[in-house]
Amino acid sequence: MSVSERKFGELSTGEEISIYHLENKSGAYAEISQFGAILVKLCVPDREGKLVDVVLGYDNVEQYEENGCFFGATIGRSGNRIAGAKFSILGKEVILPQNENENNLHSGPDGFEKKIWSVLALSQEKNSITFSRISPDGENGFPGEFRISVKFELTEENELKICYSGICDEDTVANMTNHSYFNLAGEGSGDVLNQKLCIHAHAYNPVCDSHSIPTGENASVEGTPMDFLKMKEIGQDIDADFEQLQFTGGYDHNFVTDNYAPGNVRPIAEAFCQETGIAMSVSTDCPGVQFYAGNFIENEAGKNGHTYGKRNGFCLETQVEPNAVNEEAFHSPILEAGEMYHSVTAYRFYIK
Repeated sequence: MSVSERKFGELSTGEEISIYHLENKSGAYAEISQFGAILVKLCVPDREGKLVDVVLGYDNVEQYEENGCFFGATIGRSGNRIAGAKFSILGKEVILPQNENENNLHSGPDGFEKKIWSVLALSQEKNSITFSRISPDGENGFPGEFRISVKFELTEENELKICYSGICDEDTVANMTNHSYFNLAGEGSGDVLNQKLCIHAHAYNPVCDSHSIPTGENASVEGTPMDFLKMKEIGQDIDADFEQLQFTGGYDHNFVTDNYAPGNVRPIAEAFCQETGIAMSVSTDCPGVQFYAGNFIENEAGKNGHTYGKRNGFCLETQVEPNAVNEEAFHSPILEAGEMYHSVTAYRFYIK
């Protein structure tokens, strides 16, 4: 096991950025940038023992300054959408930037994925790197000074664990996630429609329209294209004559995962690629997961000279429900002043 650091590049401001390489005894490795705490590479062995990079991304830090697709991004303070880019907390209205239609998406346009993070801890023994930053009161409109850390650990079992921790001096919203796009055939290999997926969720959150704000209900997946209780190809029903899929151009919905309880880390999804034999299991303590099938990737210049297109990767973003801060029926993303925020998600890779 080893953790090493090297220069990744310079931002347009001239600031130098490091990237950290976590490698286990099997040779599998992850690389995470200090800029944005972004997962740049995740290389795991296929059935022949060849390392395959299973996440989409860019070759240099300059491209991550743009990163309109949020490749590999650490998202915060609040993942996904907040309707009308506003909410109330302790009777006070909070106004956020509108960066997608009239809504706020991923806290942006200048979220945690565009910030330089400090290295809080580096552990050769744990094969981990921990980044931290202080999000000042009012950053992107959110109340309170939020002290946050995110730890990436690569185990000998080819599991990448991502742990978020934080505390705020005022009531605020905390709903962090990672926005990696996975392709188990390897980044740049084409679309993921023949890769298989299972999501342990008997319900999902329908959206009102193409702006992707949930209606506030939990709808059963039974008898719909949203049913991933049994593993099926991502492309099997993606273009079905089903209003929810037409609203979002394919899958881009929160699934209400089974067996949720605060602090309970349990498997919520599995994916598999027949071509490489690579399988991925996702575990989390979050109540939901946004399954996004990369419907809006278009001619994106990616790693190794590859150009990414529509549905060339899929996201499984663990979270509370979109717009939960404005929906009483959803799980609350409110973090009270002085309360510890903690969340964990793990992606484990194996051969099937």
